[in-house]
Amino acid sequence: MAAKVEPFWKRKSLDQLETEEWEALCDGCGLCCLQKLEDEEDGAIYYTRVACHLLDLSTCRCTDYPNRRQFVPDCVQLTAADAERFTWLPPTCAYRLRSEGKDLPLWHPLVCGDPQAVHKERISQAGRMLSEREVAEEDWESYLIFRAG
Repeated sequence: MAAKVEPFWKRKSLDQLETEEWEALCDGCGLCCLQKLEDEEDGAIYYTRVACHLLDLSTCRCTDYPNRRQFVPDCVQLTAADAERFTWLPPTCAYRLRSEGKDLPLWHPLVCGDPQAVHKERISQAGRMLSEREVAEEDWESYLIFRAG
């Protein structure tokens, strides 16, 4: 009888992941591509339904991922070195969960095998977002959906 091998996300720390494994952790929710507002009084981060102009609003995938920083210079590149600062990510995010020592949820594509599960479970905002090109920045506050953390 062969020994059961733990999946890579359970047996490796974030800083041990190969590039392909790192990218596979992304569940495709697109929440990190939503515009966020910071409360000046307490530093809390609030997510809006306003998405980066590169985000496909129905698939929740970047339309130019390899070149995104060329068009969106402040696009955040998540790295294992930044793991302790992942608290701004949604609590469902695999990068944040793994940085906190937690397992992936049952709907995560790596667990269930269905890349659409994140949308079926309504974790993503697929079909419920607006492009930043459609909403003036001063109006973003009208589109708050949740507080990070």
